[in-house]
Amino acid sequence: MKATAVVTRSNRIVHSGRRATQACAGALLALLFLVFCIPAQADAYRLGTMDKLTIRVAEWQTAQGSVRNWQSINGAYTVGPSGDISLPFLGQMPVAGKTTGEVAAEIGQQLQQKFGLIDKPAASVEIAEYRPVFVSGDVQTPGRYPYLPGLTVLKSVSLAGGLRHSDALSQRFLRDFINARGNYQVLIAQRNSLLAARARLVAEAQRQDDIDFPKEVKNSPDGQKLMADETAFKQAREKKLSTQLKSLTDLKGLLQKEVDSLAEKMDNQNHQIDLTQKELSNVSALAKKGLAVNQRSLTLEEQIAELQGKLLDMETAQLRAKQGISQAEQDAANLQNDRESEIAQDRQQDEAELRAVALKLSMYKDLMAEAVESSPATVDESVAGNTLAVSYSIVRTENGKSQNIAANENTPVQPGDVVKVAMKSVPLGSD
Repeated sequence: MKATAVVTRSNRIVHSGRRATQACAGALLALLFLVFCIPAQADAYRLGTMDKLTIRVAEWQTAQGSVRNWQSINGAYTVGPSGDISLPFLGQMPVAGKTTGEVAAEIGQQLQQKFGLIDKPAASVEIAEYRPVFVSGDVQTPGRYPYLPGLTVLKSVSLAGGLRHSDALSQRFLRDFINARGNYQVLIAQRNSLLAARARLVAEAQRQDDIDFPKEVKNSPDGQKLMADETAFKQAREKKLSTQLKSLTDLKGLLQKEVDSLAEKMDNQNHQIDLTQKELSNVSALAKKGLAVNQRSLTLEEQIAELQGKLLDMETAQLRAKQGISQAEQDAANLQNDRESEIAQDRQQDEAELRAVALKLSMYKDLMAEAVESSPATVDESVAGNTLAVSYSIVRTENGKSQNIAANENTPVQPGDVVKVAMKSVPLGSD
């Protein structure tokens, strides 16, 4: 009877340990889902009419321990004239003036409230295409043009074909010069961005704490922003990798505790088997002398078989836990290898783009030199502002109100802006 009580108590310990292990593993799986699946919040860009968005929604279902994708909501959306987007189940949702992060949080909250969900769905809202800018006035091709980050007034004029002139041959040379100069400056900005990215990739590949930016980036007008952006991007990537590796380390620690616990239980089980076998030997000896019944021997043999079966289950569970540890170590190694491979591929692509930009810079530099050589007076006077006075302004709508902003060639342009260009002839020597 004492042996039977020990077996029952040992069985309860095994089941209790398994339930605790499953609960801890479920919590860690939820942590891994948050780390791998929830996107970082976008910059504080305020949405407006004609912005195109890509929305994805996923829900972690705690009860089922799985992820559900809301395919009926996932897709592309365009902000309408009223500043709304139309979502399945939720209907019209105002988004104008909000950030993508605010819209994502509102989608998750409304879905949770509407359907009474235990777990709040995680929404990802990304800008697929910014609302366009418009260029009007004395440019070659007024109209609507797609917005690109880093767009300035000069780049907008370049997109619209450059300034408009009325001279014949001089007009062509001047237009060629201005177009070439605009494209040249656009490429300089692109080159600086690529150089900053390359410096960040080199620091990541060599696992350096600080990024050694080249002088071209440091001395550029937007150098401080480029360096700050690349530094923040590097820190975000390192934090993400560190969090993923820590999650795997925690999982390994949990599985190792399970291995150690099972080892202790297996020792106790083996000890119980030894005691039962000794008792069987004593009973068998007494049975041969006629001092004990054979039924007692059969009962002890059944107990030994049951104990050995439970010991085999423990060995199997321990083997699975060890396999889980090996898999976690392999996942950690794969994360590091994937990171290094991604850095190498990004560096290769960055170098290729830098070579292409260098060729284009050389081409536009030659075009500017050719225009100056062909019509030096027209180009020099126009560039210096001696014969033409060019003024720029931006019409910007915020909170339903339009304002006219004085601008120059380097003034940043925002999505939805209207860039107005005006030229007038000014006699030589006049102010």
